[in-house]
Amino acid sequence: MIALTRFRIAGYARSHRAFQPLLLLLVVISLLYATGVPAGNELSSYADSAAILIPAFAWAARGLLDTEPDEQRMIALTAVGRAEVASGLLAALACNTILALIALVWPLVGGFAGMPPVGTLATGIGLHALAILAGTVIGALTSRAILPSPAISIVALIGGYFAILMAGSSSVWATFPAMTWMHAANHGDLATRLPAIVVSAAIWIGLGLFGYAGLRRARP
Repeated sequence: MIALTRFRIAGYARSHRAFQPLLLLLVVISLLYATGVPAGNELSSYADSAAILIPAFAWAARGLLDTEPDEQRMIALTAVGRAEVASGLLAALACNTILALIALVWPLVGGFAGMPPVGTLATGIGLHALAILAGTVIGALTSRAILPSPAISIVALIGGYFAILMAGSSSVWATFPAMTWMHAANHGDLATRLPAIVVSAAIWIGLGLFGYAGLRRARP
């Protein structure tokens, strides 16, 4: 499975698909940190970054999973069985982790007025980790193996993200809590609400992965 994961990452890196979400991420973080972030506002900036970048992570995951031709995916499925599904997700997570590292390091170099506290940095890393997982799940659910039509796939990806934002503005449990952590960070009560946010995010990520695995069994 590890060899297949590396193979997929290498194939994605060689394709033009890898540059599209990277460019989107660079544009987003350039705008977020264009004017600099005053001391004390680092956590809210990280929270906004993590939530806003979910589509970039979804786009990267979808692009990686769609890079491989259908015939080659079937050969891999025949060779390694259901580990083929896990290897695709691992490859997408690895690529999204690189994107997230760029988003985390960028403000430390030229966006924040100073180095944020360790707790703020750790929370920012955690929120981006949740965003990576959510983006990977959305990307997987809109990949060609699930939605063969490119037009329907991209509409589902963008529509799914906006549905998350709209539903999540009402309750932390309504959907993936990206809006909740943005609101909490900007109002100074993220620490209080973080346990519920993590549990809610884990539930929705787990449901998404379960759904993807079930759909892949029906649509190899």
